[in-house]
Amino acid sequence: MKTYLLLSVMLLPLAIWSQQWTKQYEFVDDATCGLSLVGKGAKKGFVNESGKLVVPLVYDDAMHFSEGMAAVQKNGKWGYIDSSGKEIVSFEYEDAFCYTDGLALVYRNHHYGFLDKNGKLVIPFMYDNASSFAEGLAVVSQKGSWGYIDTKGKEVIPLKYSYAVSFSEGVARVSRNGKWWQIDKTGKETPE
Repeated sequence: MKTYLLLSVMLLPLAIWSQQWTKQYEFVDDATCGLSLVGKGAKKGFVNESGKLVVPLVYDDAMHFSEGMAAVQKNGKWGYIDSSGKEIVSFEYEDAFCYTDGLALVYRNHHYGFLDKNGKLVIPFMYDNASSFAEGLAVVSQKGSWGYIDTKGKEVIPLKYSYAVSFSEGVARVSRNGKWWQIDKTGKETPE
């Protein structure tokens, strides 16, 4: 017991000292992909786990890193940077989301589409609404009808629902004709 107490007392100053860098920022997020989103004033950037500034505070907004990339906003437009701070995808999107399953959901000219990690549009801007990929499928809608596509853009569950949510643990919730259903990845429906 005494050893544990002595060890705790010795390590506490080290833990406090190692986090002193956080005080220079107004906002510090948890680390993802080895980097923490930080903010000061109206600007955002990223630091490594020891508090060293890796990506300068030059962005108007930013999302955490996912799959080695982060969505960042500058002058009202979104683009993507890699973990070294290099701008990989140009700033041309009205909204942008984290990479999942190798693709990022982006919004431009009132429609959603998906980019690969090189910034190439791989699923066209054709959806009125969409979600990021989860478990290999993304919820998309056109003209008020919802369904699911795969990472190639192929419609795997038809756009026949009045509302749908992302898959979690192999199932998703969908609504049609005022009733809710659970579906699996083949589209098999089970009433709720």
